[in-house]
This record gives sequence, structure tokens and C-alpha cells, in this order.
Amino acid sequence: MKLKSFALTLASLCIAVASAPKAAEAATFSVIADGLDNARGVSVGPDGSIYVTETGIGGDGACIASPSVQFAPLCSGNTAAITRISGGQQERIFSGLPSLAIQPSGIEGAGPQDLKFDSLGNAYLVYGFAGDPANRDTIFNDSTFGKLYNIDLNTGALTSLADLAQFELFNNPDLGDVITNPYALAIQGDTAYVADAGANTLISVALDGSGITGVVPFFSRPFANPEFPPLDPDQPLPPPPPGVDFGQPITQIDLQPVPTGVAIGPDGARYVSDFSGFPYPEGGSRVYRIGDDGIPTVFADGFTQIGDLEFDQNGNLLILQYADKPAWQNDFAASLFQVAPDGTRTTLISAGEGLESATSLEVGPDGTIYITNRGDRPSVGQVLSYNPNFVAAKVPEPTTVLGLIVAAAFGTTSLAKRKRISH
Repeated sequence: MKLKSFALTLASLCIAVASAPKAAEAATFSVIADGLDNARGVSVGPDGSIYVTETGIGGDGACIASPSVQFAPLCSGNTAAITRISGGQQERIFSGLPSLAIQPSGIEGAGPQDLKFDSLGNAYLVYGFAGDPANRDTIFNDSTFGKLYNIDLNTGALTSLADLAQFELFNNPDLGDVITNPYALAIQGDTAYVADAGANTLISVALDGSGITGVVPFFSRPFANPEFPPLDPDQPLPPPPPGVDFGQPITQIDLQPVPTGVAIGPDGARYVSDFSGFPYPEGGSRVYRIGDDGIPTVFADGFTQIGDLEFDQNGNLLILQYADKPAWQNDFAASLFQVAPDGTRTTLISAGEGLESATSLEVGPDGTIYITNRGDRPSVGQVLSYNPNFVAAKVPEPTTVLGLIVAAAFGTTSLAKRKRISH
């Protein structure tokens, strides 16, 4: 099963929505925005304002069965928004945008997913979806979903640059089920790179309006001895991966990648995080590097449910885990890691320090890290401001290929750059 958004089982839905939100306990956090509905992408504008996309809570419009939370109704409504934080104030500069979410809980929102700026200050918005792209026009009757746009932040006008949902419908590059959810965005020069968490692809789009210029598919890979939720006759489970029988011992599955983050590295390569598909195993999430040859290679592994990634001004890779345990365990405590150019891995924020269902991060010009927190549900989403300038605890390096490949991937010339790549 592919993750179309951040997928939870039906059992976890009740717990996640009904439980009281945890207070941010780490003293280094500042909450700069609160009360957001399914908060997703966060970015810093040219004038220093912070922008966050809210995918909304759906509504009472057309519905389909959710592709990620089985049998739950996924319904449409105009409840998505874009919020700006400036001068200590938060404001929804655009609201009433198309949204899909599970009803009546309002979780699993799909709508405006990520917003980024190019070097000239132009803004671009990627709009998500939640399933088979054929349903977009036939059932929801709204072609806003599943596209990359240039957005005018003065008027809200959208100019379509690529129909990513249609591309998946016609091409299906990963050869799996036909599903789309354009999720994350990075910009390099005159090209936008979109990670599609449903289609399992990284798509290149020209910013001059000439359309899609390339695609990198990510394929399922063998994963040994996965842990699955305990069988419950009253709990419908998602469909098993191909070749899996829940009634038999499972020693290996084909684990889907589910790309959820893309960043431009100091070496000019694209770095893509995968969330991993069901059952979201601990240690099953990776970071891939894509160089000029367009072939993904494993850059770092041993993570769990990576929600986003970004480079800081010193060439460190920041990796945000949506949750440290599989979502079906109903524990959404999250962590933030730093991987230095020499491969040293450091924990900046540990589970229990206040991160919970963390969905996105951005590094500001002064090194401040902005994180969307509690980003998988209505009304309680936050944007946190975090100062990483303190001595963090070192995490023992797991047995991975990380130490062997990090230094080579960066290269000595990239270390000398020591500068932020616009994205």
C-alpha cells in the first residue's frame, strides 16, 4: 500500500484525534503559529515572513474511500489555507481553498502541500491529492489538485506549470498502483523538483512554463522481518503488500519508498527522503542522492518515517522524523537529526522533547530552523522556531552505509562552499 498522505490505521485515528495535544517541552522552542489545520510545508519568504500551507479539513462534498485509511470516507470541501507569520502575527492570507480529508475527523488532509521561492523571489505552490488521479475530475470535479503552480502572493492567482496527477495517470513511472500525491518541493535555478509521495517519483518541472522535463522513479525494495499491527477481527487492515498473507509468518516484504522531502545539496545534487510504506518499519526510512546521472543512490539509512529534510548553511543535512515509531503504534513523538558532511550523526531534538507528528522543516537565513508540528490533524498544528546552537547529544551510528558514502557524496569542493542553496 502506498502512503498517499501520512497514513494511519483506523485504530490510531481515534487515539490521535481524541488524545490531548502534548505541550512543547523543549525550552529551545518558540511557538510562532498555532491552531493550524493539517499544517504541512513551511518556508521563509524573501522579506523574512514565514509561510505555512494548511491542507484543510475537507468538507461535505463528494467522497471516495480513502486509499490510505481503508473504508474511511475522504471528502472534499473548501477549507484549506495559506498562513503567513510576520512581525509576530499569524494571518491566513488565503483561505477557502480546495481540500480533501477524512470525515468526520478532518485528518489526512490533502491540499496546498508546499510553497517555495526561487532566487528572484517568485513563489511556487505544489498542490496534493489523495489517490487515483482519475477521481480528480470525475468525482471531485476540481482540477486544482495534483499540480504545480506559480502563485501570486498578492492576489492568490494560480498559474499551472505542470499537471502531476495527469502525468501519473498516463505514465505510472514506478509501475505500481496509479496513485498521486505531490507532496514536497525544491527549486534549483530554473527547475522545480516535486516529490510525489503517491506516485513514488521525483519530477522535474521547468519554471518557464514548458512543462515536465524529467522523472526519477523510486521502486519498492525487499525488507526483512517487518513488524505488523496485531491482528484484530474488529480492525480492518490496509490491503497487504503483494505476496503477503497476514495469516502466515512474514519474513520479507516489498517496502514502498513514499518520497516526502526533497532538498538541494551543497554539491548541487538532489536529496530525497522516503517515509516508507506500510507497515512503516523502524529503521526502514532512507535518504537518496540523485546526481547528474539521474540514478538514486542510498545516502543515509536507518531512519524511521522521514517527513522532510533540508541542508543548513554549513552543509549539514537535517532529517526530520514524522514519528519515531510506526504510526500504527499510536505514538507520534518525533525527532530531528543532523548528519554532518563527514557522516557524523547528531540528535538535535529527541523523542519526548516536544516534537509530535512533525511534517516539514525550513532553515532560515540566520540558521533558525522552522518546523511544522502536529501536522497531521485539524486545529492544533503549529510552527515552531528552534535555535540549534547548543551542544547536542551524539547518537551512536547504526550499522549502515552512511559512514562510507557521505564524505564522497559531498566532495571536498562542496565543503568549501559553506553556503545555503536556494530552494
